[in-house]
Amino acid sequence: MKHAPTSFPVQESIRKRWSPRAFASYPVAPETLQQVFEAASWAASAMNEQPWRYIYAHHADQETFQKMVDCLLPGNQPWAKHAPVLILALAKTHYDNGNPNGAALHDVGLANGNLILEATALGLHGHFMGGFDVAKTREVFQLPETLQPVVFIALGYAGAAEQLEEPFLSREKAPRQRKPLTEIVFHQHLPA
Repeated sequence: MKHAPTSFPVQESIRKRWSPRAFASYPVAPETLQQVFEAASWAASAMNEQPWRYIYAHHADQETFQKMVDCLLPGNQPWAKHAPVLILALAKTHYDNGNPNGAALHDVGLANGNLILEATALGLHGHFMGGFDVAKTREVFQLPETLQPVVFIALGYAGAAEQLEEPFLSREKAPRQRKPLTEIVFHQHLPA
């Protein structure tokens, strides 16, 4: 596994979390998937609105699973079609009174963070994909205007990198890296 080479100690599930493209073929048990969604449901949210919504399909649910694959851009389809589970994360963008919820995307991000850390603790891995056709996703899943597609997530147990073709194989084997804290964290103000 590709554990994060952190500069400071962090929780083990953060260190172990990474985004593979190669997934093992065995399925994710329904109760395991429900545990992952339970973790997502307990994320913090503005005014306790809980604006996250999820649509998912197991690989065995061929019709719905294929609809999800078809919504992905060509750069994600070759490897994502082998994931045991595909998830579409959505944001409910308005409160029930019709006013916009400016924190909806932030809150869905928090829920997705809980989801992926719980998945990691259970030995699963997920790969978030912003590369999808929004209009097609809206049409295929008959989404109302108040539900914004945010991201697709391929979820499962990590598989052998060698099952991937290029350019995905090289990306899978590349070392993990992050910008140093000095480039993203500032004490009083951003540099000019």
